[in-house]
Amino acid sequence: MDDLVIARSLFGTTMAFHIIFATLGVGIPLMILFAELLYQKTKDRDYAVMAKRWTKGLAVLLGVAIPSGTIAGVQLSLLWPGFMEVIGKVMSLPFQIEIYAFFIEALFMSIYVYAADRISPAMRILSVTLIAIGASASAILITNVHAFEGTPAGFRIENGEIVDVDPWVAFFNPSFFVTAGHVVLSAFMTGAFVLASIAAYHMLRTKHHERVYRFHRKALMLSLTVGGIFSLLTALNGHESAQLLHKYQPEKLAAAEGLFETQSHAPLAIGGYTDRETESVKWAIEIPWALSFLAGNSFDTVVRGLNDFPKEWWPPLFVHTLFNAMVGIGFLLILLSIIGFVWNKIMKRPTFPHWLMWCFIAAGPLSVLGIEFGWIFACTGRQPWVIYRMMKTENAVTQTGNLATLFVLFVAVYIILSIAVVLVLRYYFRRHPVANDLEEKPNEGSLQM
Repeated sequence: MDDLVIARSLFGTTMAFHIIFATLGVGIPLMILFAELLYQKTKDRDYAVMAKRWTKGLAVLLGVAIPSGTIAGVQLSLLWPGFMEVIGKVMSLPFQIEIYAFFIEALFMSIYVYAADRISPAMRILSVTLIAIGASASAILITNVHAFEGTPAGFRIENGEIVDVDPWVAFFNPSFFVTAGHVVLSAFMTGAFVLASIAAYHMLRTKHHERVYRFHRKALMLSLTVGGIFSLLTALNGHESAQLLHKYQPEKLAAAEGLFETQSHAPLAIGGYTDRETESVKWAIEIPWALSFLAGNSFDTVVRGLNDFPKEWWPPLFVHTLFNAMVGIGFLLILLSIIGFVWNKIMKRPTFPHWLMWCFIAAGPLSVLGIEFGWIFACTGRQPWVIYRMMKTENAVTQTGNLATLFVLFVAVYIILSIAVVLVLRYYFRRHPVANDLEEKPNEGSLQM
């Protein structure tokens, strides 16, 4: 493999690893906040125990999210010097502001973990709120660099020189708000469904322990409710994202749907795979006119096809599969939330059927896969550009060589870290079963961290 392929593989692997922990680091604080609010409203100690235990897990996940994020930042500088030259001169604001967001998150995380039993309920809620705000702000600021790559603004490249720099125009580039919304909403969704999976798994294991079963049932219903709301909001935001692609990155939208010819009343292709030779999507289910409506809220919207662009500008055509997988998982999660709500609140059944419990268990891993598919689609669909229509990826990569060794070493580090996280979480929660927390007397500190 040449340096470009290895560099993309190395950085892609780093991001695929980091994004799991970063996403949960944004999503779980919101769940802790809801548990705190429910505890203060209902005085049901089960919600206090949820907040306590979820915070313990969050602390371990952040212990990996922070260094893996640092690794990603270092790799940006080492692997993509051409890209970082532009970022340093045009788009450094998000990195600078992100330091303050991280400071807020870390400060109030410390207060909540070490002083929860010594501060007022209002201060506990304020602390968790600021943790969630700091985590969300960090995610928005960092992914704004990705938004800038797809819709660059605030500068020009003239004769190889960067001129007419306006950092605030670059910061609030055309896709800033849609991308910011998508990363936060999908993180809230993922955090909720991962906790739903854990609760469903423990419900199956503790169905003969009524007190513990009730606790996990409450956790499941809270997680499904939050996850369902944010999966629906993520889908609505995805509609805005498609319209953004139609306006600013039309070949990416065309590749996502396997559309080769420009047309109005364009169909939406669901499933199948894109065949370059026949310029069609084979084995797909087509919904007439739906792509035009998705792109412009009108069935007669003209959607540009891939043949309108030079073939060297075409993204890899497998992005159609990634896009379908991402969207399909999203709609499945919405469906599971609705089924859970109907079964529990409308039909008022005391237990869930075995098959549905296993679907809930699968929801968490599926939501993480959806995040991974979405991230790969977003980055791969922009190729061959690192900065859309301004700088090609091959022109931004390092020329130092010897990247294969680094790739192997980093993959080994990520494998070790993944195993360590699983072992630490397993060890802690086995040593501190939920039954012990539920039996703890309130006057001994029901919210001790």
